[in-house]
Amino acid sequence: MTGFLGLHHATFTMPVGAEDRARAFYAGVLGLTEIPKPATMRPIGCWFRTGALEIHGLPDAEFHPNRLGHPAILVEDLDALAARLSAHGVAVEPDDRFPGHRRFHTYDCFGNQLEFLQPHATT
Repeated sequence: MTGFLGLHHATFTMPVGAEDRARAFYAGVLGLTEIPKPATMRPIGCWFRTGALEIHGLPDAEFHPNRLGHPAILVEDLDALAARLSAHGVAVEPDDRFPGHRRFHTYDCFGNQLEFLQPHATT
């Protein structure tokens, strides 16, 4: 069996025609950069990237928020991200149940769950 190399991207769904709302949250609030979609892809939705993290927004005519399944995104400064989200009126729900990490859950502008976590400092 060939070894896995890593996760290329995560996808979130959103209502049809809600790309501007996705841009306001993922680029405006989270600070990700919108990237162009390849010409070979459908011309709907929007893609975002920062460093090795890539997230694709996909419109869904039967959209329902994903309140359970979610990406867990490693960050360098969990407190700064929590402050940024709070400053934009986005609720942050701390959760200390994951060993070796500090983390919180939040929800995007569509109600999809997101998890952000930072490893505990090692000395």
